[in-house]
Amino acid sequence: MNPYAKLISYLSLLLGTSITISSSHWMMAWTGLEINTLAIIPLISKPHHPRAIEATIKYFLVQAAASALILFSSTINAWSTGQWDITQLTNPTSSLLLTTAIAMKLGLAPFHFWFPEVLQGSTLTTALLLATMMKLPPITLLFLTSHSLNPALLTTMALTSAGLGGWMGLNQTQIRKILAFSSISHLGWMTVIIIYNPKLTMLTFYLYSLTTAAVFLTLNTTKTTKLSTMMTSWTKTPMLNATLMLTLLSLAGLPPLTGFLPKWLTIQELIKQETTTTATIIAMLSLLGLFFYLRLAYYSTITLPPNSTNHMKQWHTSKSTNTLLALFTSLSILLLPLSPMILAIM
Repeated sequence: MNPYAKLISYLSLLLGTSITISSSHWMMAWTGLEINTLAIIPLISKPHHPRAIEATIKYFLVQAAASALILFSSTINAWSTGQWDITQLTNPTSSLLLTTAIAMKLGLAPFHFWFPEVLQGSTLTTALLLATMMKLPPITLLFLTSHSLNPALLTTMALTSAGLGGWMGLNQTQIRKILAFSSISHLGWMTVIIIYNPKLTMLTFYLYSLTTAAVFLTLNTTKTTKLSTMMTSWTKTPMLNATLMLTLLSLAGLPPLTGFLPKWLTIQELIKQETTTTATIIAMLSLLGLFFYLRLAYYSTITLPPNSTNHMKQWHTSKSTNTLLALFTSLSILLLPLSPMILAIM
């Protein structure tokens, strides 16, 4: 891809995200979402492979439909209330349409079917953008309108996402699809708490993005896309694979790693709000996801491949150190002791 075209795409991504998260008018928020969609499309279709083109078309159609629904929702709200302020979403029909549109944009169940296919058709770097940065504008819109959304609908979608994300990830052998279902499961945790504590949703999103970035950058360094190649990647970078195991366990939410913090706070908040049943169900559903996280961790470090490989083991390779990857990995593993300070900032 031409460096100038790549630069324009990345700058447009930053511009679209900035416009959406800083706007108070529905038309500006919609404009930012459209800029984002148009900027990511060349990055998805860059490999010129049939699967990449298919992923691009699926992504474009879903995002265009969701953006049209957002515009329709805001127009209905403006028609009934006479103003375009994002925080003043009071019309019930608009609220329902907006929830549906944001669910489509994020990949929340039952509108999640496009997300694993698009991630599988993208490169690891583009998949990282789709799983983290592209979710920030829709999450921000949910944050701004959280006071007027339907709690029963959001809770149902959240529990469905947590269950489907764990259940459908069990039989996958492609790591990008596993991480896509992991993303759907984490979106369930973010959505279930947004009515009661929107700031906790944003904290969960930030920590999820941090941990997912560490996982994707590690996989990109070792050129790993399948479970079968993951079993032999430990010979290239043994230490990096050891930290990958810890990062995956953090993504699963096991103490004493960083990923435990949002789940702990979410369950605590749900119990405070006297929704103990919801907290119990979503905690039990996260055990489904724990299975494939443990399988990934096991494949990355603990097990050996069942048959000998035909190439030389790459023990003595000179790998350049990646400071950003080291920082992300450290933060995604070691932040739990700082939880009092994080809570004070919130």
